[in-house]
Amino acid sequence: MNQATLSPTQIRLQTVVGAGVVLLALGLAAGAVSIPSAAGYGGVGPNFLPWVISAALLICGVFIVREARTGGFRFLEEPTDAVHGHWPGFAWVSAGLLANAALITTIGFIFSCTLCFVLAVQGLRGAEGRADRRPVAWLKDVLIGLAISAPVFWTFTKFLAINLPGLTSSGWL
Repeated sequence: MNQATLSPTQIRLQTVVGAGVVLLALGLAAGAVSIPSAAGYGGVGPNFLPWVISAALLICGVFIVREARTGGFRFLEEPTDAVHGHWPGFAWVSAGLLANAALITTIGFIFSCTLCFVLAVQGLRGAEGRADRRPVAWLKDVLIGLAISAPVFWTFTKFLAINLPGLTSSGWL
């Protein structure tokens, strides 16, 4: 879709999306104000990440508004003629989120987030028509999920001194 085909209503709606991201950033920043800033083990306090996220969201929101106001989102894919969403993909992603919420205190942050990642990837691939149910694909997804969730867990628990549910009392799983 090029910018010549966008209607004023589409541009207005795209601006509303950007403004919503800006408001979300400001809301997160307002919440970060109430978090104590005393430095933890890693030299930063628990309000560090909320401030980083709110700043990143604010920058993204401003760019989205700018993009919308200067002709609309560029290089949008043409909408599909699908009448409804991909329900099996929705079910996979939902199962991942629900499993994560249900199992995080039982199997720990790393493994519950890995499971969430694996199930969500299956759903998203299926929605694109690229479902891959081979054992090698599952193993690859598990390894990628571990590679994402383990450093996040260690960053929060070891460097920021924020307790997340672990599988062992060592703090490494």
